[in-house]
Amino acid sequence: MARFNQIIVLSAIGLLTLAGCESGKEASTPQSSPSAVPAATAVNAGTADKTEKAASQGNYAELSRVVSNTKAAVETGNFAKAKTEFSKFEDAWKKVEDGIKAKAPKSYDAVEDMAEKLTSELKKSQPNKDKVMAELQSLDKTISSIPKS
Repeated sequence: MARFNQIIVLSAIGLLTLAGCESGKEASTPQSSPSAVPAATAVNAGTADKTEKAASQGNYAELSRVVSNTKAAVETGNFAKAKTEFSKFEDAWKKVEDGIKAKAPKSYDAVEDMAEKLTSELKKSQPNKDKVMAELQSLDKTISSIPKS
């Protein structure tokens, strides 16, 4: 029974993937009569959508967490730690940047610009604390304003 459930879940994920790739086109195969597998797929489709939405929100949370950790390091004057913390931003950003670029191009450009400024400032031997904090606050505000769906 557990094996059957795995097959149904994998089928649902596969169908959702194909449906997403072909969202603007009609199916190339004719629709057949309903069977047990498509019904199970329809039930699992809602779960997959929730999982996908949660994953994208989780990635924004990851961006916010990196910014928050960097702020904490800057507030204590530990710029070495701030630089290390902010280096994690790029990895988190790569996971969501294409989606953000498509749905919020101005926010995308703003995040790219702020991340570049922060990286540049943190590389200096004596970063300007006020400047870094201002950029981090602005970056955090921009991330919070990006639509999640």
